[in-house]
Amino acid sequence: MESINMRRILASGILASALALGACGPVNRGLEAANQPVVTRANYVLDVNPAGLTSAQSPEARRIDGWFAALNLGYGDVVAIEDPMPYGHEDARAAVAAVLADHGLLLSEAAPVTPEAPVNGMMRIVVRRANASIPNCPNWDRISQPEFAGSGMSNYGCAVNGNLAAMIANPEDLVRGQEANSSDARSVTKAIKSYRDTAPTGAGGAIKSESTGGK
Repeated sequence: MESINMRRILASGILASALALGACGPVNRGLEAANQPVVTRANYVLDVNPAGLTSAQSPEARRIDGWFAALNLGYGDVVAIEDPMPYGHEDARAAVAAVLADHGLLLSEAAPVTPEAPVNGMMRIVVRRANASIPNCPNWDRISQPEFAGSGMSNYGCAVNGNLAAMIANPEDLVRGQEANSSDARSVTKAIKSYRDTAPTGAGGAIKSESTGGK
């Protein structure tokens, strides 16, 4: 009798533990994953002397080029100039734009707001960079079985959306997609037309054969 009671107590304890574990973690009964990419932004600034930016080959311009290289500047980065005298340093702006062009980017017109203004007589270059990641992944707070709430796993979406966040070239596109720069329908349908106009490889009843020349 004592053995039977002990078994019942043990079974009740295991069941209670399973129910407690099954109730852990967030409940998500929908098809959309709760783990979604989060886009964060960071600003990098460099104050330069506009008087020294006489050309793209000047020492000050070379310093800017080295800074761009250290940041590994690339697609998705936004580069702008914060200048207290926007109409007084056109040559300096042109020199920065020339250095930036060597990295495959164009100078943006609007500069992000920085905490402090540049020192008098200086010009500030601002690089805004976005990063996409999924916080709290991997997430195993909620086990797969037993499941009494009809919820998906807490790790659902971490793999697919994590890969999306890692592969996207410009994380800003996750916030707002690119706008069409042209309304020319021919540009939109160019790839489809090329696919349709290509003749099948077996056209004319001839089958193409290839040989590596071996015997």
